[in-house]
Amino acid sequence: MRRPRVRRPLVRRPRVSRPRLRRPRLRVRRWFGGLRTRLVVAFVLVALVSAVTTSALAYRESRTAVLERKQDAVLTDFTNRVDQAAADFDVPADEASLNRFATGIADGLGDDALVVARYRSLTASSDASADRTRITPALRDAVRKYNRMSFQRVDLEENPYLVVGTPVTFDSGAPSGLDVFAITSLRAEREHTAGLLYAARNAIVPVVLLAALLALLAAGTVLRPVRELGRATRQHAAGDLTSRVRVRGSDELASLAHDFNETAQALEASVTELREQDVRAKRFVADVSHELRTPLAAMTMVATVLDEDAATLPPDAAHAARTVSDETARLSRLVDDLMEMSRFDSGAARLNLTDTDLAESVRATLSLRGWTDRVATDLPCGVRALVDRRRLDVIVANLVGNALRHGAEPVTLTVSTDPEGDWITAEVTDEGAGLPPEALAHVFDRFYKADSARTRSEGSGLGTAIALENARLHGGTIEAANRAGGGAVFTLRMPWRLTPEESP
Repeated sequence: MRRPRVRRPLVRRPRVSRPRLRRPRLRVRRWFGGLRTRLVVAFVLVALVSAVTTSALAYRESRTAVLERKQDAVLTDFTNRVDQAAADFDVPADEASLNRFATGIADGLGDDALVVARYRSLTASSDASADRTRITPALRDAVRKYNRMSFQRVDLEENPYLVVGTPVTFDSGAPSGLDVFAITSLRAEREHTAGLLYAARNAIVPVVLLAALLALLAAGTVLRPVRELGRATRQHAAGDLTSRVRVRGSDELASLAHDFNETAQALEASVTELREQDVRAKRFVADVSHELRTPLAAMTMVATVLDEDAATLPPDAAHAARTVSDETARLSRLVDDLMEMSRFDSGAARLNLTDTDLAESVRATLSLRGWTDRVATDLPCGVRALVDRRRLDVIVANLVGNALRHGAEPVTLTVSTDPEGDWITAEVTDEGAGLPPEALAHVFDRFYKADSARTRSEGSGLGTAIALENARLHGGTIEAANRAGGGAVFTLRMPWRLTPEESP
């Protein structure tokens, strides 16, 4: 009788399933707030991803090592026990010998091990009441088909098991018809790996908190120069060009602070020089205008005498006398306008507020210049306010005169008040071609001419600028626009200062 021998299994390295890492769904907000918040969030995310990745890799390697150690131990013990039991086992076998065979192998594999022996149509196990469904058909087929040891991990009722099967062969290598299966629980290994995962998961929380703390400290260090730059920039925008940033260290932020200080110093020097030049220019204009008044007064008297006697002079002399008179009058207006602008520039202009009937004041302005018949008016009666009569006269005269010279009649002047009674509005419109688009932004500039080819005009080129300065002195403004139906419209808006009788 030939004794069966156990064929040494070709033990295959178990394939340990890798845990799938699921990326947490982070709702990325479109706006993270300030730079400090974005730095902290980025730092924490990097730390979190690093901690999760490290924990997952450590868990995978630990789980693989634990399972491999368990599987190697079970396979070695199972092979040795089968070799020993097969040496005393004779075939053909009956049910009693098959039970002894299975029980003998199970005694050396541990208390939780179950051994099932199959010989042809007979099946015996070390525990008759145990569940044999953990031996899957796939594992039985693999043992019979390949005639070598195979194993498989299965889960039954959420409990993991390692199932090993091997055929028993004769010394010649022929199959004996006896297959042996061992079932070993992997619950201890699962609990061990679960403990590793729990420890790794708990370690993530302090790592993230530590990362957040370090991020706050790093953000404070990085953002301190940025905040100082912001403060200095705001001070520069407010007009304080002496603000500087302290340079710390030699990194990129220090280089940026150094460049900012150099730029601020150059800007301060340039602005100081421009301001000095502006002050000198304004003083020069004021001085020249003042010095011209005395000789200009004498020239005006002489030109007036010549103009009165022009009728008795020869034609050429009469034409020259009238030309001198006209140019002298124009020069006088120009000097007066320059003197007025110098008062605005120096801050010497003041309001002389008086109780004024707006309709009567506007009519007086038009009558004084002979424009009553050329200008259509819509003036409400009984509207009184505290205004500077002279400056209001200058505003109306400049706006109406500009419309008559550069627009087309009819020219309309409308005065109104808003329903709340807080503002006074005066509109001057004409029926001309309107203002060119490029002139709208410069119509209140000094000496600006919409037609660059026109080198001379009846006015000084300061009329609209003086009107705007007078409106601002009253706390108002003037706007220029083109009407949809054609023509230009100048709108004066001033706060309504009530007379003492009308004040509540």
